[in-house]
Amino acid sequence: MPFDAASRTKFTQAIAPVVVTDNTAQVSNILDTQGYDANTWVATMGTLADADATFAVTVDEGDASNLSGSNSVAAADLIGTTSGASFTFADDNKTVKIGYKGTKRYIRVTVTPSNNTGNAPIAAVWAQSQPRTVPETSQKV
Repeated sequence: MPFDAASRTKFTQAIAPVVVTDNTAQVSNILDTQGYDANTWVATMGTLADADATFAVTVDEGDASNLSGSNSVAAADLIGTTSGASFTFADDNKTVKIGYKGTKRYIRVTVTPSNNTGNAPIAAVWAQSQPRTVPETSQKV
């Protein structure tokens, strides 16, 4: 039986909507990749008010649910690049993404602003697809 995308994709909050007004790193919720073969972090931003702010994205992985002993994900285990998922003041109202194809069970993304003194609205979700069991019936997570 074929399933539509909603039956094969689970979305969970990664970074709650926030307006960042300084250089405080925004750390995503830790994602448990168990049961899914495709895991993607998707972020969207509003109008980025600071004229020289940059936002660097990094991805960590590990075997512990709290990511103790975690390490940075190797480029070969990413779909896309951290520089491609990073953004600047010029990226008003854009969406960025980065995928994970590594073997660790838990992952997290950190967005680290630099030179940010204005309002930077950011939010992110995790999209998990290619579940090992279908359909994915969770409507609220």
